[in-house]
Amino acid sequence: MVTASTSTLPLGCDAPAKAGQSYRASFSLMTVLFFMWGFMTVWNDLLIPRFKNAFTLSYFEAMLVQFAFFGAYFVGSLLYYLVSVFYGDPINRIGYKNGVILGLVIAGVGSALFYPAAQMVSYPFFLTALFVVGLGFAMLQITANPYVTILGPEKTASSRLNLAQAFNSLGTTVGPLVGGWLIFKVFNTAGAHGTEAFKIPYLVVAVVFFSLAILFKFANLPAFSNKEVQGGGGLGPLKHPHTVLGMLAIFMYVGGEVSVGSVLTSFLSSPEQGGLTYEAASPYLALFWGGLMIGRFMGAFALSDISSSKKFAFLVAIPLLALLLIGMVSGWDNAQGYAIPVVLLLAAFLFGKSKPNRMLIIFGSINVLLLLIAMTSRGAVAQWAVLGMGLFCSIMWSNIFSLAIDGLGAEKSQASSLLVMAILGGALLPPLQGLIADSVGIHASFTIPLLAFAYIVFYGLYGYRAGRNRKAAMPA
Repeated sequence: MVTASTSTLPLGCDAPAKAGQSYRASFSLMTVLFFMWGFMTVWNDLLIPRFKNAFTLSYFEAMLVQFAFFGAYFVGSLLYYLVSVFYGDPINRIGYKNGVILGLVIAGVGSALFYPAAQMVSYPFFLTALFVVGLGFAMLQITANPYVTILGPEKTASSRLNLAQAFNSLGTTVGPLVGGWLIFKVFNTAGAHGTEAFKIPYLVVAVVFFSLAILFKFANLPAFSNKEVQGGGGLGPLKHPHTVLGMLAIFMYVGGEVSVGSVLTSFLSSPEQGGLTYEAASPYLALFWGGLMIGRFMGAFALSDISSSKKFAFLVAIPLLALLLIGMVSGWDNAQGYAIPVVLLLAAFLFGKSKPNRMLIIFGSINVLLLLIAMTSRGAVAQWAVLGMGLFCSIMWSNIFSLAIDGLGAEKSQASSLLVMAILGGALLPPLQGLIADSVGIHASFTIPLLAFAYIVFYGLYGYRAGRNRKAAMPA
């Protein structure tokens, strides 16, 4: 079995790796990729209220935006897994670098389809375009996540993935600000149909994706292919209970996070929460998704192998700097409201003691508590409870992902396709929350993400070590 370390080349490669080889340059380029797909994914949260008004949709119908986008993750990764079962793992054949390029091209095509969709003023066409973008992002997820984990020692894989995801969250933080400005202001032409505002922004994004594909083509990145592995892969990772339960954890995490982000603008615009306009509510998306960035930067240091004193210094400095920036950019009232969940985040990291499974237990439990507060209160208390959840969603993806593929060796990319398949949660749970919001109310609809985060607590307690002996499992 091939393992990931600095002295052996993970998953095989076209040439032997040198002892102590550094992949810092490769990792730096990968962070650009993580930023870009985060930047675009969060635009879905802006599309939902816009489509809801433009096409006179119910909450359920508007949530089909997430169904189309994240449903594509399921379809794309399912196709990948079936190919790997019957014909061998595609990434082992073409290499991670070419997998990234393919994903970028597909995402570029999907983004370009927004232009004719806006011309035709067709909601189904928009959903089709989002589906194609989702197929491209599925390929990027399958390749990029395990690629980051093998660009160095396996013991610091969670740290690297948290750092890469932090740049993804930087994209989700900037995305609502830039997207909201473009969609609600710059291209919001008076008298035109609401969907006209999407044409130019998504066309520009398509150009960016194609440009990134060209950049990756000529960049000096290790391919990490393994041409010796040509046969069918069999069931592979499905034989490992901790991976199967990890799939369900990813399903719940993505579904819970996307559900909250999807209704956030509508939640803040509801009469019970003050009835903000969509334009006024959209910047708050940056606080929610920015919470993921803050937590992931903190997680990258908390799970690294630096000294305890340096860890503590970074864990304190990052949230203080974040609060300072929030106060300067969006006002000190917002910084004050955000301060309580940020202090709670620092305590959670210190108590988590850099153990991925323990951090899942703590962070999942806090999100359950915040959702209960949001469901049973109104006004500022409910608002900051929901916005604070982004902080505690932060480390979940990378910690679940690294725990679920731990010890799989050459089966990691196949396991990655299964975990990406589980992003289906982002397609199914938001419409379900939309149905509850339509029938009972938007506050009660938070029952769906509450149940999702409760399962993540279970995975941190037991699921990550199911079927593994005590020596193989990470310490609780």
